Amino acid sequence: MARDDLIQIKGTIVEALAGGNYRVKGDNGMEFLAKIGGRMRRFHIRVIPGDRVTIAVSPYDPTHGLIVFRGG
Repeated sequence: MARDDLIQIKGTIVEALAGGNYRVKGDNGMEFLAKIGGRMRRFHIRVIPGDRVTIAVSPYDPTHGLIVFRGG
């Protein structure tokens, strides 16, 4: 799936889980299981609970996503 096909959702990290996973509560009220995305992993950008993030979610599986931006 191309990056343009993913849905961008803003949210807040609720907790850090094992294996580099994070539980993110979206502004729409849904909860997502997310991992750090490509460039954030490449440049070692850290995220902690309480950070505002943007996650990219597939329309086929809306419960999992990638954290693509921290802040905002």
